[in-house]
Amino acid sequence: MAERIAQSVADLLQNYLSRELVVFIISMLPILELRGGMIIAKAFGMAWGPSIFISIIGNVIPIPFILLFIKQFLQFLKRFRPFQGLVRWVENKAYRKGGEIMEKYPKQVKLALFLFVAIPLPGTGAWTGSLVASFLGLKIKDSWWPICLGVLGASAIMSVLAFWFPSLLGF
Repeated sequence: MAERIAQSVADLLQNYLSRELVVFIISMLPILELRGGMIIAKAFGMAWGPSIFISIIGNVIPIPFILLFIKQFLQFLKRFRPFQGLVRWVENKAYRKGGEIMEKYPKQVKLALFLFVAIPLPGTGAWTGSLVASFLGLKIKDSWWPICLGVLGASAIMSVLAFWFPSLLGF
């Protein structure tokens, strides 16, 4: 599903922006993030090096803003009826994922945060990792590096899945 959304966003944006900027923007978006950026970069026929660099930078840029401002932003949105259900869903997801991390890895929260972000599955990534870290009350210095390293880990996995594995199969 994320691939279809990424492709739809790419189709819309590529008429107005360079392919590199499209990959950058997709990598910044929640849900799509680096995974979507790398898939679209491959679909655009971009080389591996620029694709991974642009996707990583795009995925890392929102992290400090999420860590610093997500709680205040969600409180602001709660004041408006159409957003109340969405905000409750986001908060519940953050508390649930945070609780799972704290329960499984109470002494290795940084490692758990890294692994959570590094494994490129739906519902994981820099956005959710930053959201979880914020709701767990982790300091920025304690969550920034595990999340960024997780983005690097996810980029390595996605490089294999998007670039190297298909080329081995002749795609």
